[in-house]
Amino acid sequence: MNLYFLLEIHETVSHTISPFLKLLYIFFTIALALLHIFIGKLNWIEKILPKSRWLSLAAGVSLAYVFLEVLPELNKAQTEIEHYGGAVVQYLEKHIYILALVGLTVFYGLEILVQKSCRLNREAGREDCTSMNVFWIHIGSFAIYNILIGDLLNNTEKNGLVNAILLCIALALHFLINDHSLRIHHKRSYDKIGRWILAGALVLGWIMAEAVYLNEAFIAILWGLVAGGIILNVLKEELPESKQSCFWSFTFGTVIYSALILAIS
Repeated sequence: MNLYFLLEIHETVSHTISPFLKLLYIFFTIALALLHIFIGKLNWIEKILPKSRWLSLAAGVSLAYVFLEVLPELNKAQTEIEHYGGAVVQYLEKHIYILALVGLTVFYGLEILVQKSCRLNREAGREDCTSMNVFWIHIGSFAIYNILIGDLLNNTEKNGLVNAILLCIALALHFLINDHSLRIHHKRSYDKIGRWILAGALVLGWIMAEAVYLNEAFIAILWGLVAGGIILNVLKEELPESKQSCFWSFTFGTVIYSALILAIS
């Protein structure tokens, strides 16, 4: 397949968006990156809203996002890549969900690796966290994940301001609980290094998308990979255990966010 169909030097996209909106989208990306850095300082959230409630609220919003935005995006991806040639793309146009399955499988494997590393350290009488080797593998994978999300954030500019705001809300809640999990698994290593890497990766992804224009086919491929990761992380982290869950908070998050998405559709 001709690489030209996947990557083109950014020439016209930035001219179709007003400078004010461009700055606003940059602000959204930076705000999400800062969330990675400072989320550990937001212990006051639990004083206002119990942990079980905000976990369930985040779960509801995230699952609404997956079912009303991510899965339809994968369906749309089937159509988008039909316009591009090449054996690989022609195969993926019929099997785009394989990419989501790959993303889900990768993050599932990482979770097993992390849990095993923590268990081995506990059994050896060491701190209940991962080894440094596993830490770098795990954080490196999430850094790639964040680069892809940063790239997709840049490419949502064309969808309008309201859509961008709703996406940022969903991602903020998604990152909130991802960071909570990563801090539990990696302890001081995450606070000292990991959070900075993830914040930088998100901004790097946005910058890369600004410098290089990705056509709809390549964006569809990215969505497939990211979708699998989002789905796994939602099911793994954002659905609290039954003893910690709050059904009404979960329902509230699902209904309100779904209503907002449907209202602008």
